[in-house]
Amino acid sequence: MDTDSATRTAAWREQMDAAARRFARSAEERDEVTRKRKATESDVVDTDEQIIARADRLFTSGEVPVQAAVDLGRQEPLDTIGSLERIIGFANDLQAVNFLTRGARAAAAVARITLTHNSREVPMGTGSLVSPQLLLTNNHVLPTADKAESVVIEFGAEAGIDNQHTPVTKYRLAPNDLFVTNKHLDYTLVRVAPGPDGVAPGATFGWNRLIADTGKIVVGEAMNVIGHPQGRLKEISIRDNRLDLQLDDFLHYTSDTEPGNSGSPVFNDQWEMVALHHAGVPKKDDTGRMLRKDGKVWQSGDGDDAIHWVANEGVRVSVLLRDLGKQSFDPAQRRLLDELGPDAGLSAETVVADVTAPAPQHISAVEAAVVRGVQGRPSAFGGRRSVVFLHGRSQQGRDPADLRRAWTAGLNKGLTLADLSPIDPADVHFPFYGDQLVASLGARESVVDTGSELYESLVAEAARRAGMPSAGDVATDPIAEERFGGFGSVVLGRVRDQLGWIAARSGLDSLLIGAIFKDVAAYLDDERVRKGVLDTVLADMPVGGEVILVSHSLGTVVAMDLLTQLPRELDVRLLVTAGSPLGLDGVYGKLLSGGASRPERVGEWLNTWYAGDPIAIGCPLRPAWGNDLRDLPVDNPKERAHDIAEYLAHAAVAATIGRTLSA
Repeated sequence: MDTDSATRTAAWREQMDAAARRFARSAEERDEVTRKRKATESDVVDTDEQIIARADRLFTSGEVPVQAAVDLGRQEPLDTIGSLERIIGFANDLQAVNFLTRGARAAAAVARITLTHNSREVPMGTGSLVSPQLLLTNNHVLPTADKAESVVIEFGAEAGIDNQHTPVTKYRLAPNDLFVTNKHLDYTLVRVAPGPDGVAPGATFGWNRLIADTGKIVVGEAMNVIGHPQGRLKEISIRDNRLDLQLDDFLHYTSDTEPGNSGSPVFNDQWEMVALHHAGVPKKDDTGRMLRKDGKVWQSGDGDDAIHWVANEGVRVSVLLRDLGKQSFDPAQRRLLDELGPDAGLSAETVVADVTAPAPQHISAVEAAVVRGVQGRPSAFGGRRSVVFLHGRSQQGRDPADLRRAWTAGLNKGLTLADLSPIDPADVHFPFYGDQLVASLGARESVVDTGSELYESLVAEAARRAGMPSAGDVATDPIAEERFGGFGSVVLGRVRDQLGWIAARSGLDSLLIGAIFKDVAAYLDDERVRKGVLDTVLADMPVGGEVILVSHSLGTVVAMDLLTQLPRELDVRLLVTAGSPLGLDGVYGKLLSGGASRPERVGEWLNTWYAGDPIAIGCPLRPAWGNDLRDLPVDNPKERAHDIAEYLAHAAVAATIGRTLSA
């Protein structure tokens, strides 16, 4: 065995021994899981907090068939842990046919890591793209930047649909650009250098997003592992894998994996990455010696295949991300990390406020610490053009620089997919009116009175456009009654409630939808609020040249008013509206322009919308605003229907911005 192989083996066995110690210490927790399973006659068991978070994630993402919830709701209320466990079990056992195609998409981003040594290539592990340019694997696979420089990353090392050989695409790593590692958590995150064509690997093979949120899996659910065991062609382990225990930093699960699977992504059935596989747990005797499958003490000459494996261990994705978030990076590295996207939680949320966060307190303008926006570099884009991002509601208390990075990360993903150059967040103007909006609202009750005539009319119009029938129609419509009536607010809310109907059609929380409409109504209904917002935005706008104005949600309404206030020296070359409520009669009728009249000073207007976005009810905009604009429908993930990063990450949206910048 050469020195490199011996070092890798020692590092792997060190991780294996640590996993075995954690397994031994958690015996009581495993016994408790066994007891719960017997008591509930269900494989799916976990803490109440985990069960609720998991059920909520499945419901809001549309992964639970409505009929299943209806059927169970008729038997018992859907507000008990037992009923939610059964719903999760149902979703776990019955998969839609797209389970296979989604799995193939996830597998495409998984690569074999091969060491090049003395003109030989020796497979040594697995890695997975988690952004267009970043690869995630284990510390014991790539412990140092020097080691990372000596390996080749191979995509497509797998059998084709008819077992034919498929072409393998090889990349080198660029650890000098980004290399982050942690021995305890056994992960390494490293940049992959572009191919000979200069294109990032994610543009060809895609990537598997890292998600910081909880609720991705609970004990008893299936897990799917994709990797290159023993350096073989890519393999997948499915269906016989189950999560057995959640520890603080690690997950324990049963699975048929082998040593070459080190660095493999571990997925739930929705193909969300839940863990980074790193070690098997061997069975040991009372003195700590590893045992073979035949019960005898394992010897080094027996080979790893002879070991009696009792479990596998993976590093929790949420813990890995939390560790990343504690570290400092230079601006270039931060831009690479921003490509992980807002779900990674490494920068401020881009769009929608957390509905569990406390509502803004009643504060006066004097009491409020109003944070100002950030301006782009004057030399950006040749000094002739400026990019301006105009945010939506509920950004109070956030850092505008963090928000700017998160928006730019979404845009840069789209630019990468469109084969265009990314931009630097520091080149973007980000006017910030989040604190000013709350300060201007002052003592108004809950942002705006729920009895506000404008607020009620906006919600009513949105519900009608979403196809909400009248109460009489529901009573006589068995399909509507069956789908939405009578099984509690945990799933979709009451059918007769307008916000509940919009939420049911979109997948977003009704409280969140209502809060957005409340802020739109407050802005349009109170001239003091409107003036405070516009004055704040104008203070951080560029003073001359061409402008690309990208707006989102309430920001699209502010943008339309802003166009009547900008100095003549500014040429609005491109206006982008995303997730906009400008199609509602009650919105455009209250604008400073007095109606749906296309601003003459705007060159090109791109409006992008997703049919499942409840705030974009009324899109496309052309029926109200005329044909002299481009409506671009996109397909956002349902759970992030209103997310600005998702809108900007679409290649067609980003390409419009990128081409205007380079024209």
